[in-house]
Amino acid sequence: MSNPADLVCDFVNTYDVESASDSIPSPATLTAWLGRHDLIGPADEAGDADVSTATDLRESLRAALRHNHDRDQEAPPPRSFAELPLRVALTAAGPVLEPIATGVPGGLARIAAAVMSAHADGTWPRLKVCAESTCQWAFIDSSKNRSRSWCSMKVCGNRTKTRAYRARRQTETESRHL
Repeated sequence: MSNPADLVCDFVNTYDVESASDSIPSPATLTAWLGRHDLIGPADEAGDADVSTATDLRESLRAALRHNHDRDQEAPPPRSFAELPLRVALTAAGPVLEPIATGVPGGLARIAAAVMSAHADGTWPRLKVCAESTCQWAFIDSSKNRSRSWCSMKVCGNRTKTRAYRARRQTETESRHL
């Protein structure tokens, strides 16, 4: 499996908020995505219920990453995924969470386990979504003081700063005409 933080970001980014496009809208696309990430075997196939579970997991993660970005924001409601059971396995490298289920539920449970791995390795607080409301792209904040707000300063940061500048200018213009 890839780096847990990267896996979580890749999964959250299967839905592009800006274009409203979903990379896993069907059982076939979910199967393909999980397969490309080595989370399921070649014979495993997703069903409609799996797509629903994946969507719920993804959007719950997006809400949690939004909270990582802005701790002043209300925390998302607690969410459990009983259909993605995990167990603790004691390995030579230390304790790890592993899926109890196989197939697609097991693959989705591996994503949930990646969340706990990211928490254990200290990267969880660095996982965020872009502060630009029309973007919400997940990223790993690699800034020294964990203050990065946007997925890209060139795109989303510039949009946000330009809007703020225009709003200030509009206010200044209106106050001059009073």
